[in-house]
Amino acid sequence: MATILPILLSFLIGLTLVRGDTVIVPGATWTDTSGNVIQAHGGGILTVGNTFYWFGEDKASNSDLFTAVSCYSSTDLLTWSRQNDALTPIAGTMISSSDIVERPKVLYNQKNSEYVMWFHSDNSSYGAAMVGVATSKTPCGPYTYQASWKPFGADSRDMGLFQDTSQTSYLLYASDNNQNFKISMLDSNYYNVTTEVGVLTGATLEAPGIVKRNSIYYLFASHTSGWAPNPNKWFQAPSLSGNWSAQADIAPEPVRTYFSQNNYDLPLGSNAIYMGDRWRPTLLGSSRYIWLPLDWSTGSPQLVWADVWSVDLAAGTYSIANGTTYEAESGTLGGTATLLTDSSFSGGEAVGYLGNGGTVTLSNVQGNGKDQWVSLYYANGDSTWRNVTVSVNGGPTTLVDQPDTGGGHVILSVPVKLTLNSGSNSITFGSNQSNYAGDLDKIVVYTQG
Repeated sequence: MATILPILLSFLIGLTLVRGDTVIVPGATWTDTSGNVIQAHGGGILTVGNTFYWFGEDKASNSDLFTAVSCYSSTDLLTWSRQNDALTPIAGTMISSSDIVERPKVLYNQKNSEYVMWFHSDNSSYGAAMVGVATSKTPCGPYTYQASWKPFGADSRDMGLFQDTSQTSYLLYASDNNQNFKISMLDSNYYNVTTEVGVLTGATLEAPGIVKRNSIYYLFASHTSGWAPNPNKWFQAPSLSGNWSAQADIAPEPVRTYFSQNNYDLPLGSNAIYMGDRWRPTLLGSSRYIWLPLDWSTGSPQLVWADVWSVDLAAGTYSIANGTTYEAESGTLGGTATLLTDSSFSGGEAVGYLGNGGTVTLSNVQGNGKDQWVSLYYANGDSTWRNVTVSVNGGPTTLVDQPDTGGGHVILSVPVKLTLNSGSNSITFGSNQSNYAGDLDKIVVYTQG
């Protein structure tokens, strides 16, 4: 994890995940200033002066093979402009278009006045298990590829970086066929590793990030389940060499980190912002970003689910928007739609068998005459994604993807932006679709756009 420099806190006032909005909406499509979907998966953020740079994997081709390490810039984290690609394929090397480049992280090396990028470097079968390094004198580069190798001769797959307050930096990486998780110090140039300082033996961890808080190091990571989500964990230790605590969940275990995988963890006052990827392996370019408050108010770090929220980085605080809830079972059922009963549902009921002839219409949904975020709370017990159509006041339908929720009646939410009339509206779910949608528990309508 690249460290966000202290100057970050001095001038940021807000954050958004969708162009034109002033709120964070986890799972929404995030676009740049040109209106294109941001392709910066598995990435990291670096600040230089009053400009932020976001590096990540360009997955627009929907392939896991290397296309580019993208670079986006922003002066406020509200709007992002795509710059030149920071790293592109080089034939005949370990970063060819037939190879794998993942999880790019960039640190600024004060000694050499140089930007140093580290990444997971691999072949198409994921058998090489290396790190790669590239360097540049400017933030977006382009970066000059230096080499790929195995640290100390051992595997390195999912990786991150951590820069301590002393500017001493560390590689965090899954090693030994993902069986052991290692932390190794970088040399003073950030070109190589010098000392292995810590090992979590048998931990099977990947997707790491570290936050240092009150002189305690907090490690966040997922376990290994391919592209599928799993319950991400946290560990703490007084030193990077340990001793690390036993693992604990950062979110309720059944929700599998709200269908996401840790990628980057940004300090926010006494808390942090969890930045995760919601991977969609069959359409990698459509993978979304899940950003949530990572809160220590209970004494340990826990994700706080929020459909719509905002941050004030200058104050080091976050706020969660209030919405109006409409229970699905209060709507008018049509066709094959059926009431379902289970204690996991809000109010104990939901509507199932939507789509394929089944519909539910919620009436008297209050709007403000503008585009508004609406969160759909649903259960999808399949092992694959579903979707649901949404129609406002009898108008055209919008298709909303519904990732699997992990089986049973585990509930997740997905966002959709709808144009609602001022005053009363009707919203219909499941019309004009031949497939079955997820079971609808409730919706929450927000005034923020």
